[in-house]
Amino acid sequence: MNPGGVSPWAVDAGCTPHCAAHAAPRVPVAESVRRCAALAYTIARGVSRGERLAEPDLLRGQARSILAALGIGLAASPVPLTVPGSGTGTLIVANHISWLDVVAVLAVEPVTLLAKREIGRWPVVGTLARRVGTRFIDRDGLRELPSAMADLASALRSGESVLVFPQATTWCDAPGGRFRRAAFQAAVDAGAAVRPVTIAYEQLGAPSTVAAFLGDEGFVTSLRRVAGASALTVRITSHPLLPLTDRRSLAAEARAAVAGAERGCLRRLSPPRPFPL
Repeated sequence: MNPGGVSPWAVDAGCTPHCAAHAAPRVPVAESVRRCAALAYTIARGVSRGERLAEPDLLRGQARSILAALGIGLAASPVPLTVPGSGTGTLIVANHISWLDVVAVLAVEPVTLLAKREIGRWPVVGTLARRVGTRFIDRDGLRELPSAMADLASALRSGESVLVFPQATTWCDAPGGRFRRAAFQAAVDAGAAVRPVTIAYEQLGAPSTVAAFLGDEGFVTSLRRVAGASALTVRITSHPLLPLTDRRSLAAEARAAVAGAERGCLRRLSPPRPFPL
């Protein structure tokens, strides 16, 4: 039961746009403009590939090209996000900070996305999301939730790995808000592995909120801030698989893994190991 008819995907208050700030000097305006032009060219090339963009190698290359266009480095742990040969897909659950999160994960390992319907209308990310077969859900629609989770379980059973942001909204850092449990039930029903992943942003090796996309901020405003950021790196940390228990325990353990990694980063950041872009 869901008292009061509140959706399990209803968002917490979250952070405000004031949380987003540069942690290093901005790049010159001319460089920011060049990056935006490079991004537009990269997106246009991706769109011209049509349905072929969903091919894993092309999708990974497109995502890395977007990061490169914006001058963003990518660092990732060597642990793969998915579990090849397991017979089922992997439910990848990550904290949510920015519209760049999706691009960064796809740059590491192309997977299917489970996203709120509004993302399909966003520039840049929306284009990528629609082309790669993202599964969109209405996070305010209680009636849709059971069928959406049944579809997710079916996808996992068939061997498809899916990325979910259980916080349902963006926060300026990894601990953020609570993890919703619905997607974890789909993993339990499918007998699928659950992989917690921490997404963090750094400038000059120090934590940064500059990439955060928060509250009612417009996409263009966020893009301008990101394009003006210097020495920005997105770090993807893949944690050990969680033993399948119940959805309440899985949600709590996943959040603890994600938040714990962020606290470790705040204590001591190792130099980023950039991916070749």
